[in-house]
Amino acid sequence: MLQINQLYIYPIKSLGGIALNSSRLTDRGLEHDRRWMLIDENNRFLSQRENAQMALFKPGLQSDAIKVTYSADNSFIHIPFTPLKQDIVQVTIWDDTCTGQYVSDEVDAWFTQKLGINCRLVYMADDSYRPTDPRYTTEGTITSFADAYPLLLIGQASLDDLNSRLAVALPMNRFRPNIVFTGGEPYSEDIMQHIIINGIDIYGVKLCARCIMTTIDQVTAQKSKEPLKTLAGYRRKGNKILFGQNLANMGVGILNIGDELQVMALQTDERFMIV
Repeated sequence: MLQINQLYIYPIKSLGGIALNSSRLTDRGLEHDRRWMLIDENNRFLSQRENAQMALFKPGLQSDAIKVTYSADNSFIHIPFTPLKQDIVQVTIWDDTCTGQYVSDEVDAWFTQKLGINCRLVYMADDSYRPTDPRYTTEGTITSFADAYPLLLIGQASLDDLNSRLAVALPMNRFRPNIVFTGGEPYSEDIMQHIIINGIDIYGVKLCARCIMTTIDQVTAQKSKEPLKTLAGYRRKGNKILFGQNLANMGVGILNIGDELQVMALQTDERFMIV
């Protein structure tokens, strides 16, 4: 049986994650997942890809806020669920543009001081709609400030297989999944076309192309060559290195650790086949 054994959200894009026992699945992914984002002076998103020290910011859920602790000096700040400002701005994530709402001048000053980069924090309000790529998802599918899709799924067996090829095993946090499941063969998530979890229809839409963020230690922010060097030897397709499956949900509800993944249909599209 395939079962969820880990659930994660990443409230502020490219900062640390939070492990949960259960989470509400919304119209654009798990509740609070990537609903906040740091932007530069050009209103473009900031990422660990260029700023590895972003890994050192560790969020935690509170009743009315996200508490973010900077592990380099143990300082912290609270991010209110409801922004203190009403100003909106058009922000850029890769090739997409959508609306963000400024959160707080105090929060902006704190992140600017810690990162050494002029930046501001924005929030994606419920009335900000960012469509997913229509080549891979149905009309009306939206996402948060995530790279492209509402959810990322990885099988524990896939990480176990990768770690069997590495000199030093890596934790799952290198890959920033939302849902991790046990059971099945390594990379079985690749070809899951339609699954049902707790009565919610969820669809595999695109294999996840991996970048240098996977090479950043999420505790120390140090970079290395792995796992991309090893993954390139057996998980490359064209110029992309693939690990994990992007998902889009067609319903809302609650996901819990222990929930069963019912696989209703498998992919036949060659885009999902690693050769």
